[in-house]
Amino acid sequence: MEQKLKLDQAQIKRARKAAEVIAKDMDEFIAKRTTVAVERTVLRLMGVDGVDAEGVPLPNVVVDHLLEKGELSQGVATRMIGAMLYLEQSAQEVAERVAQGSIDLTEIPLVDYPILVHTGQKLAMEGLNKIAANRLQRDTMIKQMGEGKKPYLYVIVATGDIYEDVVQGKSAARQGADIIAVIRSTGQSLIDYVPYGATREGFGGTYATQENFRIMRQALDEVGKEVGRYIRLCNYCSGLCMPEIAAMGALERLDVMLNDALYGILFRDINMQRTLIDQAFSRMINSYAGIIINTGEDNYLTTADAIEAAHTVLASQFINEQFAKFAGLPPEQMGLGHAFEINPEIEDGFLLEVAQAQMARQIFPDAPLKYMPPTKHMTGNIFRGHIQDAMFNLVSVLTGQGIQLLGMMTEAMHTPHIHDRQLAIENAQYIFNNARHLSEEIYFKPGGRIEKRAQEVLDKAVMMLEEVQEIGLFAALEKGMLADVKRSLEGGKGLDGVIERTDDYFNPFEDELRERLKLPQREGAAYERRSYTS
Repeated sequence: MEQKLKLDQAQIKRARKAAEVIAKDMDEFIAKRTTVAVERTVLRLMGVDGVDAEGVPLPNVVVDHLLEKGELSQGVATRMIGAMLYLEQSAQEVAERVAQGSIDLTEIPLVDYPILVHTGQKLAMEGLNKIAANRLQRDTMIKQMGEGKKPYLYVIVATGDIYEDVVQGKSAARQGADIIAVIRSTGQSLIDYVPYGATREGFGGTYATQENFRIMRQALDEVGKEVGRYIRLCNYCSGLCMPEIAAMGALERLDVMLNDALYGILFRDINMQRTLIDQAFSRMINSYAGIIINTGEDNYLTTADAIEAAHTVLASQFINEQFAKFAGLPPEQMGLGHAFEINPEIEDGFLLEVAQAQMARQIFPDAPLKYMPPTKHMTGNIFRGHIQDAMFNLVSVLTGQGIQLLGMMTEAMHTPHIHDRQLAIENAQYIFNNARHLSEEIYFKPGGRIEKRAQEVLDKAVMMLEEVQEIGLFAALEKGMLADVKRSLEGGKGLDGVIERTDDYFNPFEDELRERLKLPQREGAAYERRSYTS
């Protein structure tokens, strides 16, 4: 990519180096721990699904059973595989018997390590091969049907009823949308289980369930054939069930997932230890599935000023990039977030927005950056709001953003009606078409306002990242250095779901993902046991 802004490359290297150290420090912390959500994900990838007589998801039943017995630190796979071999039953059948109370997994003899690893590797290969087949199907469909031009037009549906979401999603695709994001029901990120089946009773959005994913995927495939282009499906795997929802999305061929390393900590008060452990495994799954992740830096500017805190957005992008790399996620799947959120009353605010967007584009040249519309400074004046969205769209095409979450003129008034979305799509299509190659004709004045602003933001981000490197990410979060939000190491939701791994911890899916993504295996007994099947 042409470097239109003459940014200090040495500063960019310093920022990346500091972010790498921050992520590496956290990776060493993560390597020694697991969570109830990670272990439930292992069961789901083994094929465990459904609920017990009281409606509790079977993955929760099995994991809670072992947690109560104090036997989860070896990994759920150790006990589950032992039971499958001893009883000669599938993972689903074993889970159902645990739910019925007819077996106690801790009373079944453990199998020898070579047999455990051999069986685990076979199960992991079967589960991951299903995900690989979905990725191949997506690639084939895009090749056959084509897709929209970048920036992809990203719109939301949020009815609470999956069947009404289907109607709205198909309508949006016919209007020109490239990505349909099904907003989750309010508060789902804070429940420590995944609801089951098709749902019609969400609030402010629709519950993320595997059946809902399947229903919407089928609907978008149908409308994609109708309009002649592949329509991407987006949902949210942030929250207490982050890796589980990533696995469900991979199994149902979702294309985009909200998957931020820090969002749940800052904006949902989920314990920082829990979130950082969960994001690592979830991103490995998303990487292998070919799913584009979206990060949530745009939210920083809803709690902090867009001018004063611009460097915190860039710093977080650097950190999210490094966490993604540790999980094997390539740049082409890193939808790093940022937003058009400067107060429109500020003189030359448009120039400052261009500076931020162009800077992000140059620093992360291969990432399909996700650009968020104005929200904080929208009012009930829909005509002014429509103009603000138009300015946002112009910055996007000018700076080559990858994913454009469309702004609605009725933002902050109500959930958008179909005609609101139609106008938003028409606005973006008009500007993108008329300014499609504007960026090729525009150069920025050396040493001008835009270039100086971008360099200033970069310099502040470097200072911040090096401070975080010195004190550690946990301490930085406790000090409120990101988004002006302070969190506690022991506070928030979900800490009781964090478990220290024993030396003989075994997660065959993590091992197999690391093998396929060409990541280094974790040190310790689990890595050594792979030698039995090598």
